[in-house]
Amino acid sequence: MHLPTSTLPRVTSPAEDLGANSRAPEEPEEGRRFGGPPVRSPRPPVPLLRRVVGANAVRVVADGLRRRVVDEPGVAMVPGTVRVDGRRVRFAVSDNETAHGPDGPGSAPVWAVNIHGYFAAGGMYCRESARLAERLGWRVVNPSLAGFGGSDPLEWHEVSMTALADQVAAVLDHLGTGPVVLLGHSMGGAVAIQYAHDRPEAALGVIYRDGVATPAWKNRHGLVPSALGRLAPDIAPMADMMAAILLDLPDLMVGRLYSTVRSVLPDVRRNLRTIGHMLPIGTMLMATDLTEAVDAVAARGIPMLSEWGCFDRVATPAAAAEFAGRSGTTTLWVPGGHSWMLARPYGQSDVLRHVRAGREFVAAVEHRHRATSDRPLLRALT
Repeated sequence: MHLPTSTLPRVTSPAEDLGANSRAPEEPEEGRRFGGPPVRSPRPPVPLLRRVVGANAVRVVADGLRRRVVDEPGVAMVPGTVRVDGRRVRFAVSDNETAHGPDGPGSAPVWAVNIHGYFAAGGMYCRESARLAERLGWRVVNPSLAGFGGSDPLEWHEVSMTALADQVAAVLDHLGTGPVVLLGHSMGGAVAIQYAHDRPEAALGVIYRDGVATPAWKNRHGLVPSALGRLAPDIAPMADMMAAILLDLPDLMVGRLYSTVRSVLPDVRRNLRTIGHMLPIGTMLMATDLTEAVDAVAARGIPMLSEWGCFDRVATPAAAAEFAGRSGTTTLWVPGGHSWMLARPYGQSDVLRHVRAGREFVAAVEHRHRATSDRPLLRALT
């Protein structure tokens, strides 16, 4: 099916976003898998893709597919648990205990928390968090929210976005992190907004990734809702959502497929065993509208970076435009679908190190981080 390029969001590549006086990042050295010869990623069918999605999108996707396999990061994610109101909450934390802040050795490190999406868990994002810790020098925490990844579920009447944000805060208090950078994907983006709204002094910044904090993602358009709209209008949006999730699965095959599957399977197994406990959270998400919270976070001047997979059909481009309009940000389109960071664990660190918007976000985070040693100044900033 031919798609007109005028209807597709413009994709911004790292090369285009580099400053005028900056050098493009060097390609990483070719890695060797299990002591074998260097492994090269195959080239995508560029002529076909160019006709379908346009030359600009193809260039970014091709760059991602041609990336050479690199060695595993030198930082590991160490699992742990903490009791919150009598319930077990699982998490993982990076083991780079000697990390320091932007002012050099002796300064406190920047902490970040990587909050997962629905039917996911913290373990699925460990590859990404390990690379963030190694490449940016941050300490990174991956919590598994209530009912996901082996964490004990909440009672139905206790389920709320505030309760999930409180669990994140309990994990961070247990580790003694202080203010953190909040990375939130999908449902985790809404939790990150709720956390920053409730605890602005504890938020260094928000990286909002294909999030569902504002309601536009629930307005489904396309073949499935059109076909079912008259026969079963109540289930048409959910049916389209499931179709979008299924169409997103092939994107997980990009890159090192074996490593991706190995990283997500443990949490998938845990989630399948407790799938009934996720239903109230799914119902809560369908009723969530954090538009006022987004407005409040933006009004407080908390740095925000909005990122979206250019082929995401779960959280649609309309949702990206809605969030950008409320938050005053410009959406950064990245290669991939709704869960682009699972198949591309290096993608987020590349954005923060090499793309202008990412570097500006890091600079703003470091400014707020330095201010944490002066509480009156931090209150003035928030």
